[in-house]
Amino acid sequence: MLLLINVLLASWFYTAHGQGKPCDYPVIKHGWLYYSYRGYFPAHVNQQFVYSCDRYFVPPSQRSWDHLTCTAQGWSPEEPCLRQCIFNYLENGHNPHREEKYLQGETVRVRCYEGYSLQNDQNTMTCTESGWSPPPRCTLVKTCSKSEIRIENGFLSESAFTYPLNKQTEYKCKPGYVTADGKTSGLITCLQDGWSAQPVCIKSCDRPVFEKARVKSDDTWFRLNDRLDYECLDGYETREGRTTDSIVCGQDGWSNKAACYERECSIPQMDTYLNAYPRKDTFKVGDVLKFSCSQGRIMVGADSVQCYHFGWSPKLPTCKVGKVKACAPPPQLLNGKGKEIHKEEYAHNEVVEYVCNPRFLMKGSHKIQCVDGRWTALPVCIEEERTCGNIPDLDHGDIKPSVPPYHHGDSVEFSCREAFTMIGPRFITCISGEWTQPPQCIATDELKKCKGSTLFPPVGKPAHMIEYDHNTNKSYRCRGKSEHKHSICINGEWDPKVDCKEEAQIQTCPPPPQIPNAQDMTTTVKYQDGGKNINSM
Repeated sequence: MLLLINVLLASWFYTAHGQGKPCDYPVIKHGWLYYSYRGYFPAHVNQQFVYSCDRYFVPPSQRSWDHLTCTAQGWSPEEPCLRQCIFNYLENGHNPHREEKYLQGETVRVRCYEGYSLQNDQNTMTCTESGWSPPPRCTLVKTCSKSEIRIENGFLSESAFTYPLNKQTEYKCKPGYVTADGKTSGLITCLQDGWSAQPVCIKSCDRPVFEKARVKSDDTWFRLNDRLDYECLDGYETREGRTTDSIVCGQDGWSNKAACYERECSIPQMDTYLNAYPRKDTFKVGDVLKFSCSQGRIMVGADSVQCYHFGWSPKLPTCKVGKVKACAPPPQLLNGKGKEIHKEEYAHNEVVEYVCNPRFLMKGSHKIQCVDGRWTALPVCIEEERTCGNIPDLDHGDIKPSVPPYHHGDSVEFSCREAFTMIGPRFITCISGEWTQPPQCIATDELKKCKGSTLFPPVGKPAHMIEYDHNTNKSYRCRGKSEHKHSICINGEWDPKVDCKEEAQIQTCPPPPQIPNAQDMTTTVKYQDGGKNINSM
């Protein structure tokens, strides 16, 4: 009864004097008070009591005893006794140089002997209320040995003999060998059951260098016995005369060189009176052989042939004695017509030109020739089903009204707006589903001028100081020539170019070849630079 009265009076005293809530009797985990008479409690703020800790535990100050103080927030320290862990020995590991002490919650890093590890493969210990965690004991861990690895055509790149659990090591393949995924090296890992896999190095061949050949495969390496097919470029063949071949990846590399060689044409069998030049034993693809007849004989057929990957084309001419026959009027062309066909008879070598009707496309030579009484192959006019899409826009210009769809051969007309000048053709044409290049509308006041030329008649000023407006037409004459040449200024450029260089002799091509397995379109007519001949299969 007296104790209860004392407690109530103490509580009233501390509250009345503003000294905060009193502290109840403390319960010290792992320790005790030196003076534990309960009549002292509740204790007032700042009142202190001496306490000590049990064995293996110390106050935060790590002294043998310390004070427990009553504060406005309660007893301080909150945790009077902390575990003290001593580190002086590590089983199967490196011991510290001297005994080390750690308080509860602190951590120390340790070093186990090679092949050993702390519990759960850790390398640190933490001081806990119950002692070290994990215990200072290194146990033997699972290791893998280099002797357990069987690797053919490869080697381990590291020098270690044993490897701890989960350790990765790299192996490399010898030159000419790769891993299963095509690399020069790979990784294996030491696991509980041994190595993760046995290294594999398989024979491989790198992608070969193709000479005048191509291959569809995009692979960069090939396994042993892999076969690689290739084909020669046009005009080339293998040593055996084939256009396709294959090579095989073997122990010593590729079975052969993937190479093709330029095809050649040998001198063909010719008419006795037919002379050929240039005189050579062999001709490369693209070489042209020209002919003439001797002893006044007349040549019948093309006067030149060309070497192709399939041989000479067209057929060689012959030399005829006497007169050659004339031809009757040329045949009519279905869906087309001949130009200027008005004679009853056409002389040997005379040429007739054809055009197709609108919406039809010509296949073959647009010219046929009378050859000793017979006309060469007539072209064909095939209906072009492809149409052109929308008419391209013209900046600062307009299109004359027209009605789609636009078929092959259809044209539309452009015009430029006021203050703009047209550069280029006024019409564009639908050709096989595509429009030809449209013109441009350039602001008239922005048109470029053309510089003068020393070839123009003098006008009192140096030529380089004279400029000519767009659309100016100038004529000039080259030294030693009687005829005049003409050029027009088109937005800063002369068309054609103003010069007096010796004009090269117009080059012609031999008659186009008769492609094997294609429609018969033989002709003896030569073609000038830029001419076309379309064969169909």
